Amino acid sequence: MSEQPELRFVTDQPLAAPHPNLDELIAVMAQLRGPGGCPWDAEQTHESLVRYLVEETFELVDAIESGSRQELIEELGDVLYQVLFHSDIAASAQDEPFTIEDVAAHMTAKMVARHPHVFGDATAETAEDVVAVWDDVKSREKSHRTSILDGIPQGMPSLALADKVLGRAEKAGVLEGGSSAVSVADEEELGGLLLAIVASARTQGLDAERALRSTLRSLQDEIRASESAE
Repeated sequence: MSEQPELRFVTDQPLAAPHPNLDELIAVMAQLRGPGGCPWDAEQTHESLVRYLVEETFELVDAIESGSRQELIEELGDVLYQVLFHSDIAASAQDEPFTIEDVAAHMTAKMVARHPHVFGDATAETAEDVVAVWDDVKSREKSHRTSILDGIPQGMPSLALADKVLGRAEKAGVLEGGSSAVSVADEEELGGLLLAIVASARTQGLDAERALRSTLRSLQDEIRASESAE
């Protein structure tokens, strides 16, 4: 395992600042899932909670896009609670248990390693420089991957999945960016075009979501075939 860079914090605040409200939430979770707690909470698994994690995540997106400050606080809390829930389930696992502390420690190490321009000796003056540094570090971390498509979650909404696949392919030079672009002035016009496509699909009895996913599967097969031929 490679050495983690030494952390350099530029702050007057103590590194281990107390978080009493967060600690209390963790304690509430432990009581709910512990002896004498809530039967429903106690019987949940990572798999049974997936639907709630997805739902809470989309509710957070709604709050970010059009909600109030209070709605954003509430939805962030719901997503945070899902993280704590999964961590508490893992803490009581018979095989390879872990806790929320392990999750936090892993994330800290990951963020430090991927920001050598902050915690190390690398230089990144612009946002574009930061992305380049991030991609370089990530490629070394994920050197075991054999395809540019590895690590893309196929369960993403189809439009987000399409953007991810095209972005990876263009960055690797497998596809030329904008080769089949439709000219639109802004996101409002783009939204209208997408809605018209879905409406047209409905009128003709077609499933727009399934159609895009099918096309993406074919595109990913082509990309992997191209990689294998190199």
